[in-house]
Amino acid sequence: MAGEGDRGRRIAVVLFNLGGPDSLEAVRPFLFNLFRDPAIIGVPAIVRYPLAALIAGLRARLARTNYGRMGGASPLLPETEQQAAALKAHLAAALPDAAVEVVIAMRYWRPFAADAAAAVEAFAPDEIVLLPLYPQFSTTTTASSLEAWAAAYRGPGHVRAVCCYPLAAGLADAHAERIEAAWAAAGRPTPVRLIFSAHGLPERVVEAGDPYQTQVEATAAAVAQSLGGSWDWRIAYQSRVGPLKWLGPTTLEAIDEAVADGLGVVICPIAFVSEHVETLVELDHDYRIHAEALGCTAFVRAPALGAQPAFIEALATIVGDALARSGGVGPGSPFTCAAAWSKCPVRRAA
Repeated sequence: MAGEGDRGRRIAVVLFNLGGPDSLEAVRPFLFNLFRDPAIIGVPAIVRYPLAALIAGLRARLARTNYGRMGGASPLLPETEQQAAALKAHLAAALPDAAVEVVIAMRYWRPFAADAAAAVEAFAPDEIVLLPLYPQFSTTTTASSLEAWAAAYRGPGHVRAVCCYPLAAGLADAHAERIEAAWAAAGRPTPVRLIFSAHGLPERVVEAGDPYQTQVEATAAAVAQSLGGSWDWRIAYQSRVGPLKWLGPTTLEAIDEAVADGLGVVICPIAFVSEHVETLVELDHDYRIHAEALGCTAFVRAPALGAQPAFIEALATIVGDALARSGGVGPGSPFTCAAAWSKCPVRRAA
């Protein structure tokens, strides 16, 4: 990857996300990869692997139907590629004397961490910033992705890892812009309740010290403040599966409550930065049908952040701040996890 940037330092930024199947044939192996992750099902491999195969087989048919509604593949990788290109352009302008490469590492489908590691090794960076596209830390997302990277990468470069950025400068404003634009495009219906919908977790994951819930709450409060503090808002959780007790209320329950209160709903995917099956099918299709069947007066869904300039600028700032610190793992915005959140990687590294 020789070029004009070779005259300065070489910086690699690795963007992490969960990934999604790129064809209907990939749905079942994608699900198998998901459920065999010990961060998702915490039992020994001898039990986890056959269990993952069983769950993937049971869920594959419905999942194929859902991905079929999106054209037969997840849009997550194309959207992440747009984010990577936008971030690279922003960093190239901000660091004109550096060669910057932005590489994507997906957790459960191509390009895997090993693919990204090979690309970064070929680039031979002086510095590496590991940047998960999960603003709120969880052992099931960020920690799992960073562990996969650590197992795959053997190349050069001084590493800084970003564990979270729930209060990153620009993140709340980016969400607020999406909310206001979607609400305006719908004709500014009133009265409405703003529902911040985040991917759910089993309660026992949080009880074990995972800071995800408190970070989601912090981001939602910051967005509400950016909106001027005049919105009626709630936090809810979606995508619950299995028999365990999950964080609540569910997004469906929040919609039910809004309808019972005579309100329409504006939904913001607060923990999703790209469109995928949870937003395009679960929110836009399944939950919309549910709301309309109840007689919901308005159903508005704010888009995920995608390559929105304010979000890309926030990511670039996070990268710049990471490069300015000595190394190790740290938050991409001022945020200190309470002592109860023992799974916080900063606390664990202390």
